[in-house]
Amino acid sequence: MKFCVIGLGRLGYQVAVTLAENGMEVMAVDSSESIVASIRDRVTQAICMRVTDEASMRSIGIDEMDTVIVAMGENFAQSILITALLKKKLNINKVIARAINEIHKEVLSLVGADENILPEKEIGIRLADKLSMPFMELIRLSKNFAIGQIKAPKEIVGKSITDTKFYQRWGVRCLGVKHKDDIESIASDYIIAADDKLIVSGSNEALEKLAKL
Repeated sequence: MKFCVIGLGRLGYQVAVTLAENGMEVMAVDSSESIVASIRDRVTQAICMRVTDEASMRSIGIDEMDTVIVAMGENFAQSILITALLKKKLNINKVIARAINEIHKEVLSLVGADENILPEKEIGIRLADKLSMPFMELIRLSKNFAIGQIKAPKEIVGKSITDTKFYQRWGVRCLGVKHKDDIESIASDYIIAADDKLIVSGSNEALEKLAKL
């Protein structure tokens, strides 16, 4: 797939580099020569340009991209204009835009953004979740549903997944176990070990019940 990241601040830079590391074709665009120079060897193509209109985007081939990430959220008006041009004029299949607040997010949606992100808000939620619940990792899929990683409670060590009855007792499902840096799927007869890090999913209320063990 072909990706373009417009705006190489902390968010855009990291997204571009990680996409490239994941084997994607990535065009990175920013108006700062020093930033473009620093990322040039880490992406497919790095271009120093201030994107201002449809012509400038077509001139560097943005219209050939599958997905464009508009990451310059600080410039409220410019990000809205670029998002609108990408969807209405260049017909980009998917446009993801960074927003700086809820109003910005709503406007971006109105001009056609397929997905909006509020990095600061999302980081704040993750930090609060980490501080308030004993999960090593917690990813919210919706306001009331999440996937978390938790050290196996002593009460269930030595039992199989079937015998533990995760769903019947707590309303959660055990999706796998993390060993070192890999997450592995596990069968119903898997015996839970003391040092296991379990990957579980469920409602916030259900995960809180499991966390209290």
